[in-house]
Amino acid sequence: MMKPKRYHPLLMLFDVWGFVKNVFFLVIILFVLNYQSQSFLFKYGRYAFYLYTVITFIYIISKWLTQKYKLGDTAFHLYKGVFTKKEQTIPYAKIQNVNRHISVFHRIFKMTSIHFETAMSGEDTTIKFNVISLQEADKMEKVIEQGTQHDRELDDHDFGQDKLERQNDIDVEEHKEVPDEVSTLKTNAQSGRQNRVIHFNPTKRDVLKASFTSLSFLVLVPILVSLYFQLDDFFDLDERAEGLISIILSAWWLIVVIIVALVITSIIFGIVRVYLKYGKYEISSDEERVYITQGVIDERSFSISKQNVQAVEITQSLIKRLLGIVEVKLISAGNLKIDDDDLKISSLYPFLPEKRAYEMIAEILPSYEITEQMSKLPKKALWVRLLRPIWFIVLVSVALFYFQPAIWGLEQAWWIGLVLLIVVIYSFVILGYKNTKYTINDHFIQIKKGGMVTSHIVTKRDKIIEVKVFRSFLQRKLGIASFEIVNRANPVRHTELDDIPVAMAGSVYTWYMDRTKEIEIE
Repeated sequence: MMKPKRYHPLLMLFDVWGFVKNVFFLVIILFVLNYQSQSFLFKYGRYAFYLYTVITFIYIISKWLTQKYKLGDTAFHLYKGVFTKKEQTIPYAKIQNVNRHISVFHRIFKMTSIHFETAMSGEDTTIKFNVISLQEADKMEKVIEQGTQHDRELDDHDFGQDKLERQNDIDVEEHKEVPDEVSTLKTNAQSGRQNRVIHFNPTKRDVLKASFTSLSFLVLVPILVSLYFQLDDFFDLDERAEGLISIILSAWWLIVVIIVALVITSIIFGIVRVYLKYGKYEISSDEERVYITQGVIDERSFSISKQNVQAVEITQSLIKRLLGIVEVKLISAGNLKIDDDDLKISSLYPFLPEKRAYEMIAEILPSYEITEQMSKLPKKALWVRLLRPIWFIVLVSVALFYFQPAIWGLEQAWWIGLVLLIVVIYSFVILGYKNTKYTINDHFIQIKKGGMVTSHIVTKRDKIIEVKVFRSFLQRKLGIASFEIVNRANPVRHTELDDIPVAMAGSVYTWYMDRTKEIEIE
């Protein structure tokens, strides 16, 4: 059997780097801005920092010495603990997604991080290798692929022709030089990439459209304001800026120049920001998996088995609707996080042309069928939706009539605000009614709803784990009902559709019960 092995030694340096980033501003405060201060807070704060640093370094070293892992035939085996030993076994079959991240740190040392996301609940649901060689990461993916497909003919000489030979080969490779293994893995990786079909690479026009659609150019001003207030806490910039502000306000042409320069800088900043994130975006797939890669400097990649896609979500904001673009997301049961940061990389691309998006779904997931022929809600559903906000509007009206608050010195502002509130509420109600559509066929259900932002969910019957049909008092009187479907995701995905004909709601339940004819145990 393969022996447990320690994580890569560079993991310690990676943890140290993370520690340095976390305490950087604390170091500036204690040892730069207040180094000469003998106050209790700063004097003993420095001593506490020394102690904290020593404890952190001891923990980083001890963690590396005690944590190990092993690749088995069908599962990961993880070992951890200094005084209390803990062993965790995670079957390969539970792995939903594979996430890779190449930060500046990884790029310097030609390493990567790889996280295997599972559908398991509780703690430690993600298998993390924050620093690992590219060859080892490729090897892991290969072992997992072979471990979850026992009936496939194995041609790789490193793993043999069956489970026993594969494990013995891995044992032998662990005790000898690795050039043959590395070259074989590179060959396997290259072969796998050659089998991939590239579906999308953004053009310069796509990047420009994305920078304006995402409103990235508006991010610079809040960043500058936040930076100003942070520096003001230490350097008292208000007093120093008074003279400069008076000079600027005294010359109108200077104000115009500054505004134009700020606008141009914001636009350039937004374009650069979007390019660094989406400039090298790639969507590809092979027969089994979907691959998404993004990032120019900080590279992230995501792969998911097509069988693990629980649903497809197509979202469209008002701006995107006007421009004819959509965002397509793949819903899966695994977490989409790296280093505690949410990954939105499960999106095929946030700014896809609508027609191309539907074509791409058909190319990548041919088992998913999306139709534009969808049923609308009955007219009596509109009356129900118009009546629902009545109680809220009545309560707000009574409160405003009683207090009659004056806003900006305008005594009549309270009823003007009430009218605007009613207009906004019912605009969203009517917009939501018009946007809500649905359809059900033999194996799929599609639900589209939303007001300013629409969400179009497409899922297969065998991917739904629960269906619930319910009716309120008002719905019973008008012969309509609501239903909710539940998909495996993290967190569990609930999708509700309100105010459809009661006969259709009943047929949804019957349709779901017929899933036993096609459901597969994953």
